[in-house]
Amino acid sequence: MPVSPEMSEDLAAAVADLYEAAEGVLIGKIRHALAQGWDSPAWAELKLAAVGNLASAIQEVIAALQTDASGAIGQALAEAYDRGQQAAVAELGALGVGQAAAAAVALPTAPVVDRLAQAVIADTGPVYLRMVRTSVDTYRDVVARAAAAPLLGAQTRRQAAQSALDEFAARGVRGFVDSAGRSWELRSYVEAAMRSATARASLEAHSDRLAAAGVDLVLVSQAPEECPLCRPWERKVLARTGAPGRRTVEIEHATEDGETVRVEVAGSLDEARAAGLMHVNCRHRVSAYLPGVSRIPKAQPSRGTYEDTQRQRYYERQIRKWKRLEAAAMDDQRRGAARARVRANQARVRELVAETGLPRKRHREQLTTAR
Repeated sequence: MPVSPEMSEDLAAAVADLYEAAEGVLIGKIRHALAQGWDSPAWAELKLAAVGNLASAIQEVIAALQTDASGAIGQALAEAYDRGQQAAVAELGALGVGQAAAAAVALPTAPVVDRLAQAVIADTGPVYLRMVRTSVDTYRDVVARAAAAPLLGAQTRRQAAQSALDEFAARGVRGFVDSAGRSWELRSYVEAAMRSATARASLEAHSDRLAAAGVDLVLVSQAPEECPLCRPWERKVLARTGAPGRRTVEIEHATEDGETVRVEVAGSLDEARAAGLMHVNCRHRVSAYLPGVSRIPKAQPSRGTYEDTQRQRYYERQIRKWKRLEAAAMDDQRRGAARARVRANQARVRELVAETGLPRKRHREQLTTAR
């Protein structure tokens, strides 16, 4: 079967769920700490004196997250690599070619998985310190704004605290900047890092298996709602190895001895990936191309556009944001208002799906909570 970043996205999501659940715990701890002793005249002083206790509680959450996440990252990448290997073996076996037996020979996975896992752990290392600092800074900011509000006559203490906490719940833990200068929220940052790593693990495993079977050419599928980066490589034959650039090659027929086949090669797989193919959210698949056996499929119409998929991702983020605000609400009125915004964005997703035929991915609308 073909291999694609999509085949391991559930593994990336499972790791990202851990961080999102921890973020929800942090919001809950801040809300609980603030809500105690509202009626005390010394509320602000008591809250600031309790910063150390809150910081210790947050550190416990982060320590548990770090332990769980490190193990989950390694397991996810090992599973992704295994899926890539199985995909290659199943693919060649289904084609009924002699290379299937060679592809089925076990390959060592530990070096590749360990290398990728260490890279992800290094990339996500700053996340933990950022979570601690953001949580404590948010708590201090909420206390300061709530203490000043009655003096300014603008809001009650509870209203000011809720407003400040809403701002944190809406944006989440942010401040993770990638090489392109884009700022990411916590879950998106971790999930993107994991999707990139799991995709690389499955693609490397698939390629390693094809190499063991002596297969050097691969075919890129057509994917629905493709992005501009991937579109030039759709339904093209690529070489796993060798120099970049378009070329025509004469290669031996996959099943007929002494017969050669002329194949138009669009470039190398590394070249295509460097240009954007197989990016984090890519839906394209790569399969073995056997000269004289494989056929390039006809182009199929898409259900919607790439822009439609981006609208859907935006609505999903809005749904999760308002669910965080609902969880942070200190009274029923705020909770009900947030819930109404959740339903409104869910309605927008339903309308978009009905209009375009895009599949609805309900798991991306869910807010993971600690169990």
